[in-house]
This record gives sequence, structure tokens and C-alpha cells, in this order.
Amino acid sequence: MRSPTTQALRNGGDNHRSPSHTPGFHSTVAEHKLRRFNSLILVFRLISFSFSLASSVFLLTNTHGSGSPHWYRYDTFRFVVAANAIVAMYSMFEMGASVWEISRGATVFPEVLQVWFDFGHDQVFAYLLLSASAAGTLMVRELREADTCKVSNAFCVQSDIAVAMGYVAFLSLGFTSLLTGFRVVCFLINGSRFHL
Repeated sequence: MRSPTTQALRNGGDNHRSPSHTPGFHSTVAEHKLRRFNSLILVFRLISFSFSLASSVFLLTNTHGSGSPHWYRYDTFRFVVAANAIVAMYSMFEMGASVWEISRGATVFPEVLQVWFDFGHDQVFAYLLLSASAAGTLMVRELREADTCKVSNAFCVQSDIAVAMGYVAFLSLGFTSLLTGFRVVCFLINGSRFHL
């Protein structure tokens, strides 16, 4: 009578595997769906990064001579610059994490921490952008009512553009927050960040 290890080797088995170790089934369709879902998150993060960075740059360069108002003299515009710069840095970090997840198939942090980290920070920074953009909108409106824009129309136009870019970054981060919220719900229901 032959031993079980000899029988397993003769039948093409591997003696390094224990009977309790069974390989998981990985469907290529599920992997493609997960990669597509993560790529969608990456696209929204890229949009958020681009528009929040552009908004910060537009306000930072909003100086049009000595007779024109300067953005740094207004607390609201300083808040808009700071909020957009913070979101741009966060989006850049999250883009790196998304690329890591797409290329490696694993999250940067442990999965439970990653899904809550992404969702929580997306929510906080989306509301930060919304409040900064709303405050910027009110400031530009006040400048128009105070006839500041008649003296320097370029300052007000560039401020309007910067605030509008902040709104686009907010919308993109809001959509990202919906997608990461979906990942949280899937993790709570299935124990995995994706429903398949």
C-alpha cells in the first residue's frame, strides 16, 4: 500500500500544499469589473485633482497691477485657495492609492481601513470644497455689488473662474464619495470592497 503523499505525487499532486489550503476561484469577469470600477474612481479623482489645483492656481495668480484688488487681502479667497490646495494634495495621494490598487490588486492600507479612510475623507473634503466655493461665490457677488469689478473686471472674472473650478472639483469628489460609499456598503454586507 502506498502512502497518501506518494499517491498524490503520482497523480500530479503537490506535496507542499496542505489539505486545508484550497485556492480561491478568481473569475476574470469579476476582476475586469473590479478594475473598471477602480478605474472609474481614478478618473473622478483625476478630475478632482485637476480642477482643485487649477482653482488654486487661478486665485494665486489673480493679481492685475497696483490698482487692482489682491486675492490675499480677502479672507474668503484665502480660504478658497487653502481648501482647493488641500483637496489637490489629498486627490494626488488617492490617485496614487488607486493606481496601486489597480496595478497590484490590493489596497495600500488593510482593506477595512482603506474603505473607511476613502469614504470618510471623500466626504469631509467634498464638504470643505462646497463651503469654500459657496463662500467664494458670495465674495465675488459682494465685490460686484461694491463696484470693485468696474475698476478691475479681470480680477472678478478670474475669481469667478476659480470658484467655478472649485465647484467642478466638488462635483467630482462627490461622485467619488458615492462610489467609495458603495464600496463601504459592499464591505459591510459581503466582507469585501466589491460586490462580486
